[in-house]
Amino acid sequence: MEIDSLNKRFGGVVALDDVTLDFPAGVVTAIIGPNGAGKTTLFNVIAGFLKPDSGSVALLPDSDTDGSGRRFDIIGLPPNLIALRGVGVLFQDIRIFKRLSGLENVAVGAKNQPGEKPLNCLFQPARVMAREKEVIEKARQYLDYVGLADKAHLWAEQLSYGQQKLVAIARLLAGDAKVLLLDEPTSGVDPDMVGKLLALIQRLADTDGRAVIIIEHNLNVVKRVGDWVYLMAGGCIEVFGKPEEVLRDSTLREMFPTL
Repeated sequence: MEIDSLNKRFGGVVALDDVTLDFPAGVVTAIIGPNGAGKTTLFNVIAGFLKPDSGSVALLPDSDTDGSGRRFDIIGLPPNLIALRGVGVLFQDIRIFKRLSGLENVAVGAKNQPGEKPLNCLFQPARVMAREKEVIEKARQYLDYVGLADKAHLWAEQLSYGQQKLVAIARLLAGDAKVLLLDEPTSGVDPDMVGKLLALIQRLADTDGRAVIIIEHNLNVVKRVGDWVYLMAGGCIEVFGKPEEVLRDSTLREMFPTL
């Protein structure tokens, strides 16, 4: 994904100021910065929840799902179509169906489910049932991938907060997300679950070749899993580079004097 010259204002407040960056496949990119830096606004623009005043967000051929082999600008598309293009979001406040099982939550994310249309259920029941069987089997595989195969039958509300985040990530994978936007993935997670979650994030990039972008305030997490870091402040990219370079930069030290 390539982002070029994004600008967004809310009245007199500059949320994004000529932001240009890129998110390569197979890389964990961390976006850090103080509150109000523009990090969440950037995610909301990418996911289609906000329209920028100017600029572009383009999927590159490796992540573009239409097979055209060309860059595809997703600005102006509604969030559901951006998701179909392969952009998945893990919100800081987990959005799962608490009275559905973990397996059902993951299955909901799968594309091309003919059973979503009532007429298909009436006139093409065999096709609907065959696809449903495929979706359930894939959902089981994704739950196994995130380490929750033994929790498939439990309601989501019976799972720990960290396990719910894993279910939400599995649902993104079921939707074939190639670009993953993870907002504070370790926030609120028990310490014994953090390592498991970070190992999964690394595997999504290193093994699966997905573009993984995290907003993260915990700089220890950034050092552990980040391949590339952007430091934002006042809607701008102030510093970028490898974690060890950015974390020792004087600009970061000024923002976080307790480091």
